[in-house]
Amino acid sequence: MSFDFYHALYVQKIYTMIEYLKGELAELTPATAIIECAGVGYETNITLNTYSALQGKKDVKVFIYEIIREDTHQLFGFHSKQERELFLLLISVSGIGGNTARTILSAFTVNELCDVIASGNETILKSVKGIGLKTAQRIIVDLKDKIKGVATSEITGATTVAHANGETADAAVSALVMLGFPTSAASKVVQNVIKAEPSASIEQVIKLALKQL
Repeated sequence: MSFDFYHALYVQKIYTMIEYLKGELAELTPATAIIECAGVGYETNITLNTYSALQGKKDVKVFIYEIIREDTHQLFGFHSKQERELFLLLISVSGIGGNTARTILSAFTVNELCDVIASGNETILKSVKGIGLKTAQRIIVDLKDKIKGVATSEITGATTVAHANGETADAAVSALVMLGFPTSAASKVVQNVIKAEPSASIEQVIKLALKQL
């Protein structure tokens, strides 16, 4: 094989063979989880659903999707194979990248998203940041027949009750910024959500904020 052939493979997306990570949960935020395996800490990008499932656990197992490009190396972690499968279906749609797919899966549970796509509800789908009408329609057309069997009994984790304090606001804003929202806008919306819903969990604050950004 020529050098150009191997270089082309390197420049394009390369997906490796990591199936899952199993180890100690060293650190957890609404957007990332650091899992220590054999003395190595792996940072994985996660959804709010995975965040909820991992809360309160010491030893965890997350299913992995790894992307290696010339300019980035990312791990996406999911609490279930079904969530990872739906993530893979989303990024197969033209115009949907990993971070956008993660944002969609943070706005809906697996079952909710499957219902939205199956029912062709483009109005709800385009309420997600970065999803316009045409993209919402493309997702529905491309995935409507592919999502059958993905919906399942979902795993729910512990819920952290959010109080109107700086720690909760900081965690929510940090997660939204990692999802691609400007800090100033995220901060303003989070404060409004916490003021209106002082007893909401952190993940609920983020989900409510996602609908307003």
